[in-house]
Amino acid sequence: MNEKIAAAFAEVPVCASVVGPARVREFATAASRVGILASIPVGQLPKIVPVLTRLDKLLFVNIDSCPGLATDRGGVDFLQEIGASGVVSTRVAPIERGRALSLLTMHKVFVTDRSNLNRSLEAVKRSGPDLVELMPAPIIPWMSAESREVMSPFVAAGFVTDRAGVAHSLAMGALAAASSDSALWSLTRAELRGGAE
Repeated sequence: MNEKIAAAFAEVPVCASVVGPARVREFATAASRVGILASIPVGQLPKIVPVLTRLDKLLFVNIDSCPGLATDRGGVDFLQEIGASGVVSTRVAPIERGRALSLLTMHKVFVTDRSNLNRSLEAVKRSGPDLVELMPAPIIPWMSAESREVMSPFVAAGFVTDRAGVAHSLAMGALAAASSDSALWSLTRAELRGGAE
């Protein structure tokens, strides 16, 4: 496992899903050190990424969802140029390009049925990402231990809406849980262990 990623999740096991520019300020002040930037227009990324990086945030940009950002080699190169920590994609090619540029990589996987799971496992084996964003989180208990191992380390995402969802994700082997609920962006491992409200 990448040491930088492990350290970033050491205290707060929640990856902030920052959807849209309006959520950036909330992430900037949250304890979570890891965020996925999504649905942020390409023209705003060069303003947002450096500010969050100076705040010691580990930033993965979802190249598939940011308007105007190409999902090709040039798009990944652009993310490196503006100082993004990493790239997120459902596609193998951007992950491979990110790895070639020494960016951190997160392969986003949607598991909808058994055949889709098998295709996803093969894609992850090909891309060799630093992390897998595994969606939806409620499917994880239905996956075999072997499938979870191939996907590891993974971040459980989708339908993680409360601390119980975060705790359940971690119990299923996730390194962290991703959520767009900013109330979870400062939830610590100590609070989860102690059941603090």
